[in-house]
Amino acid sequence: MRKYILLVAMLMTASFGYAQEIQEVKPREKGEMKFEHTRHNFGVFAVDTAIVTHEFVFTNVGKAPLIIHQANASCGCTVPEYTLEPIKPGEKGKITVTYNGKGRRPGVFRKSITVHNNGKQTPLRLYIEGEMIGEEAPIQPVELIQDSTVYVN
Repeated sequence: MRKYILLVAMLMTASFGYAQEIQEVKPREKGEMKFEHTRHNFGVFAVDTAIVTHEFVFTNVGKAPLIIHQANASCGCTVPEYTLEPIKPGEKGKITVTYNGKGRRPGVFRKSITVHNNGKQTPLRLYIEGEMIGEEAPIQPVELIQDSTVYVN
């Protein structure tokens, strides 16, 4: 008899657990970075002004504060700095990227910055590019001489 009472008590306890109202589980809300642009072209600049900087500005269009955990550049010549405090929904933040071409060979470059954050799109990539020209001798104008020779086949 005790076994039956114990069994009925256990069944009633289990049924009460299932009978509770099931609540809808919402996915965790996150922040979301919306950039004005994710690429920047510095254009052509001389090696004597080899340090160039650009600010990537973004807005948190998500529903939760956004925190940038880390920003890594693809090369040691590029240094990213970013907003350290949480960016509330609707507020702006920035990532400042500095390219230092001193001691580097002139030419075209393209670098990427990988941004890790607590938002929807992580990791996220930003790009900088440009062309650094060297201290070459200026191009001398060439004097064209008109040739009046007639060639016959």
